[in-house]
Amino acid sequence: MVDRDGAFDGRDDDKDKSAGRTFGKSGGGGGGGEKRSSNFSRRKMCRFCADDATSIDYKNVAMLKHFITERGKLVPRRISGNCARHQRALALSVRRARMIALVPFTVTGK
Repeated sequence: MVDRDGAFDGRDDDKDKSAGRTFGKSGGGGGGGEKRSSNFSRRKMCRFCADDATSIDYKNVAMLKHFITERGKLVPRRISGNCARHQRALALSVRRARMIALVPFTVTGK
């Protein structure tokens, strides 16, 4: 930049300070003005709250299999979309099904 007296101070005000920086999911930044990506998915709804006919039963192994991973762990709430109340009831049902050997505790080698 050139001052009034014609001296150059070494700054270049024409360039954007943030040129070359990327802000997004992988870039960090943490600002607030970022736009949502186009692959936005809707919030998951608890299937037990949505449908009153569906109940959590430890004897229903086919339903419990949807909430257990291949390794035998429970699927967390943020993945399954269950509410806290039904996630607790689901965990209790899985524990009961494991105790009477309907569902395995862990998956052993293949």
